[in-house]
Amino acid sequence: MTREPALLDGLRTPATPPPLDWLTLGDAFEAACLLRCTPPPTAARPGTTPRSYTPAVEFNREDAAQRMRQLLGRLDIPVTHEAAVGGLRRRYELHRLWVPREHHRTYTRLLDAGWWQGRRELLGGPLPGASPARRRWVSRLAASAWRSALLAGGRHVRRHILGVRITDRELAAVLIRGAAVLDVPARLRPGTGCFLVSVADGPDRERILSSAALEPARRPAC
Repeated sequence: MTREPALLDGLRTPATPPPLDWLTLGDAFEAACLLRCTPPPTAARPGTTPRSYTPAVEFNREDAAQRMRQLLGRLDIPVTHEAAVGGLRRRYELHRLWVPREHHRTYTRLLDAGWWQGRRELLGGPLPGASPARRRWVSRLAASAWRSALLAGGRHVRRHILGVRITDRELAAVLIRGAAVLDVPARLRPGTGCFLVSVADGPDRERILSSAALEPARRPAC
């Protein structure tokens, strides 16, 4: 018996927030996934929940920070981007995003609602009689979860697999289900302080990478 059902069954959903429209949901869910890819506080154990949507988040890759900045901009949440370079023999970059105090409540509300609504759409399974439009959006949610993990998670690339290391237990469940929505079988392997979610090299890897590619920037809704 695989571990995936036990992983999914152990998750709990809080009180259902007001639903977001699909465009807002797509951006808020992806931003929440990016946040969940970042390491938890030192005192927290891997997989602990819930994760607070702190007004500051740090990434060690510029493309992840820029994607987060783009998503928050589309949600009308201003953000300040600070970059720093550290290290002596091995140089590294650190990108920190700050949300102004007056926008903390909106930021928290949107990311929290986006995460739980997007998670529910993905983990709820195929909906009998669901419209083609809804099925397309669920596929987009699956792709955005993988895009976030590939941008901000720990990539684990080997000759035979494409994998990501993450510390968030719920995001691991979303990635497993998201891969299934994209018609790609994924494997889950618990590691030391993290989870490794991987897909096989070849057509499965190419389908994930193609689905998770950044889409052309859309214009804000009038």
